Amino acid sequence: MRCPFCGHLESQVKDSRPSEDGAAIRRRRLCPECGGRFTTFERVQLRELTILKRSGRRAPFDREKLVRSVSIAMRKRPVDPERIERMVNAITRQLESLGETELPSHVIGELVMKALKALDDVAYVRYASVYRDFRQTRDFAQFLEGEGLGEAEDEH
Repeated sequence: MRCPFCGHLESQVKDSRPSEDGAAIRRRRLCPECGGRFTTFERVQLRELTILKRSGRRAPFDREKLVRSVSIAMRKRPVDPERIERMVNAITRQLESLGETELPSHVIGELVMKALKALDDVAYVRYASVYRDFRQTRDFAQFLEGEGLGEAEDEH
């Protein structure tokens, strides 16, 4: 494994253990060249997935892109990073188990929306604002009303 710090082509595995949800192997590594320590994860990949974009372009499924988009929605939210990792793993497994090698991008978007709604309402609305391309504040209001996430009634 290439060192992310100095680019040396080899590293030593110092510790291996299953991740918390058992979906990956977590490896602690040491670069013999610069002494840098880093962590890698090894995951099972059932099949190569191709995503059909709205523009008609095709692109390989990129788990890290999924992680980045969920991380943006979850920024500064009080949710344990391990729960986010489990959510991304679950979405990836769902995609791989659909039995298709080519999937429209909206399938991923809908799975992420469903998972975020169960995890954190604010992250759900943040993701929806980009995914559904909100342009004005009334787009937010309409979405919130339709989802039952509108303002709570005053309890006083």
